Amino acid sequence: MTLLVNLSFAPSQPTGWLNYSLNLLPELKSIDFNILSPVTIAGMKCHQSPPHITTDFGIQGHLQRLLWMQWQLPKLYLQMQSKLLFSPVPEAPFFSDCRYIITVHDLIPLRFKEYFSAAQNFYCRYYIPTVIQKAEHVICNSQTTAEDICKFWQVPEDKITAIPLAHDGKNFRFLDLPKKNYFLYLGRHNPHKNPGRVITAFAALPNYHDYELWFVGPTDKRYTPVLQAQVKELGIIPQVKFLNYLPYSDLPQIINQAIALVFPSLWEGFGFPVLEAMACGTPVITSNLSSLPEVAGDAAILINPDNTGEITEAMDSIATDKQLCNRLSFAGIDRAKQFSWSKTGQATVEVLQQFL
Repeated sequence: MTLLVNLSFAPSQPTGWLNYSLNLLPELKSIDFNILSPVTIAGMKCHQSPPHITTDFGIQGHLQRLLWMQWQLPKLYLQMQSKLLFSPVPEAPFFSDCRYIITVHDLIPLRFKEYFSAAQNFYCRYYIPTVIQKAEHVICNSQTTAEDICKFWQVPEDKITAIPLAHDGKNFRFLDLPKKNYFLYLGRHNPHKNPGRVITAFAALPNYHDYELWFVGPTDKRYTPVLQAQVKELGIIPQVKFLNYLPYSDLPQIINQAIALVFPSLWEGFGFPVLEAMACGTPVITSNLSSLPEVAGDAAILINPDNTGEITEAMDSIATDKQLCNRLSFAGIDRAKQFSWSKTGQATVEVLQQFL
């Protein structure tokens, strides 16, 4: 039995989709598989896909990849005598006889269409459901996403398997470093991730001048200037840092030394930052909706993300209550141990083997 894994989207910098894929591959070793990828992956059988169709090339690369997938990928599928295609993203050749399984990570553009481009909305509203309709099976990373697929597209529940993701336990772990005086926001600056309310909540702290707020994640010319203007208007420029994208290897120390991760997203398909912060023993403040309670359990402070007062209160409590801080730290470490790529991989293998 031969499985073909499609990583033609793979960008040069790590992203959630790519990290998921690369962590999953070693766990698929019980299956005979080939990989389509623009770059070589150590220890894996790789066949090069075109380098100009990755997510590095924006909308042009995206469109070229979708066309390549319809007309060229099926030829490679046959040449490699594949029995099944596995795509860790919701993309596949639906104008062919290729049998495939896909992973759907979230349907956020359907919930917040005003924040996404026309192309992104078209992709989520029309392309993905077409791919799902022809798929042998659909994997998703949370029960929340599974419910969304059923709700938005009336897909039968028995066609979907929710498999939780995991974290890099070697990289994200408790380092026993001294805490510094900053709260941490980790992720993009998109409005649906709620960074504006993080700023408002921070400015409302009784002694905000004793702390800093660090934004770690890629800046965005659409949204970052709005956040910077908000910081200026609130008079907290000295307290707020925008650190842009940082190397993967720098994140564990930054997370470990934060007072808390503040991640009140309005919707997530999974929520890697929450799991990574818990693994580092850093207290977490996150939302009480979407998949985030599935990840955090009772090891974080869950707040209403629309209520800045609740966010402020949670930040103040962690900063001033050492007993609460210690409890959340130990609970987070224990909670993170329940997630592993071994578990994710084994559950994925079980699904794939059903269709090989």
